[in-house]
Amino acid sequence: MKNLGQLKADYIVQNLTAFCPGCGNGMILNCFVRAVDDLGWNVNDMLCVSGIGCSSWIPSPHFRGDTLHTTHGRALAFATGAKVFNPSLKTVVFTGDGDGAGIGGNHLIHAARRNIGITCILVNNFNYAMTGGQIAPTTLHDAKTSTSPYGNPEQPFDIAKLVAAAGATYVAKWTTNHVLELTRSMKEAMQNPGFSFIEVLSQCPTQQRNILGIRAPAQELPSRLLDMLTESTYLADRQEKDYVYAVPSGEPEAALKAIVNALGDTGKAQLVDHLTLGRVARVDATNIEAAKAKLSIPEVKRVAENCEGKQEIGVFVRKQRQEYTEALREVGRRARGEQ
Repeated sequence: MKNLGQLKADYIVQNLTAFCPGCGNGMILNCFVRAVDDLGWNVNDMLCVSGIGCSSWIPSPHFRGDTLHTTHGRALAFATGAKVFNPSLKTVVFTGDGDGAGIGGNHLIHAARRNIGITCILVNNFNYAMTGGQIAPTTLHDAKTSTSPYGNPEQPFDIAKLVAAAGATYVAKWTTNHVLELTRSMKEAMQNPGFSFIEVLSQCPTQQRNILGIRAPAQELPSRLLDMLTESTYLADRQEKDYVYAVPSGEPEAALKAIVNALGDTGKAQLVDHLTLGRVARVDATNIEAAKAKLSIPEVKRVAENCEGKQEIGVFVRKQRQEYTEALREVGRRARGEQ
């Protein structure tokens, strides 16, 4: 396995990065070039397409290969044109939740419906991060953003389910804290002959500090956000072990002491960050029902089950059906009277 230094020399253009400190996009770029290297692909046979937004800087200007940096929300439309003109191109689109599911949402569902041979990697950081942290189609309900200072009234898209329903033949969802799984999934997606889609939940220290209400020093924030992504997701088809979340009624640090005292020897508690529940105490115990009974104390507002408010991750769709450029060539042959 090549180290990052070797991968950087082979695949990365030596430019100053546009990413903020602690951004997840650099991690996604690392996973991508490792996947390309593992597959043994020649970058001259590849095209990376992106739109406008933080995630659009992943291939352009970093990737040492052909890149097409397009208008906001139109990356999949440009990529479709390139793929139809040259079906042999290994075409990969990088987009964000605003660029790909908001402004470009119509292109996304139709690319999946057509099953065109493109891999789309959508980075979801729950907001329009580059332009000030506005509401995006994936922003959590009641989250406070620059355009919803009193809370987001909308419900978020489940983008992976949307794309699966639209007809994509490979659909997966991971986080930037699951780099081995993400790299493996990218390799699978890029080898799939039809439309492949990977949603990547990513940290954004610049905007998520305010949106998620995390009070932490700057140097701690990226790792806190990565831990939050792990705490707020669960693997498809894998049984979660028994634990509960004690949601504090006041300050989490003060509540933790009361929770530990109430539990005694029956369980352990630690403070964790959770996308939906906020800063909560995770309670692990051999007898979880006995531990829950001891949490009816003033410092605990309510007790949440282990999967409450979490997002499912994993590979959701693997199937085959006719790819769009093949169908298009078939129609062309019939139009020319060829057998």
